[in-house]
Amino acid sequence: MFSVTTLGRATFLLLLMLTALASTASATTVGREQDIVDLKLGQRVQVDDGTCPAGQIKEVRGSKMTDQGVVRTATCVARFGPKSR
Repeated sequence: MFSVTTLGRATFLLLLMLTALASTASATTVGREQDIVDLKLGQRVQVDDGTCPAGQIKEVRGSKMTDQGVVRTATCVARFGPKSR
C-alpha cells in the first residue's frame, strides 16, 4: 500500500505545515493602540485596551498599502487564552 518513505515524507510535511501555522497564529499583544510603532502589511496586533465586549479583544491589521504607508483596520475578535497585561 504505502511505503515507509512515502509515510515519512507525509509525516514530515504535516509537521512542517503545523509549525508554520503555529508561528503565524501568534499575535503580539499591546496595551494601547499608540504602542504599535511599525505595522507591516498583513501583520496582526492585538490591543487589550478594554474597548471590545467581554471575551473579545481588538485586533489591528495592516490591511492595505498606500502612498502614505500601511492602512490600519481594527475589529473585535474572540479572545483565546488568559487575559494578558
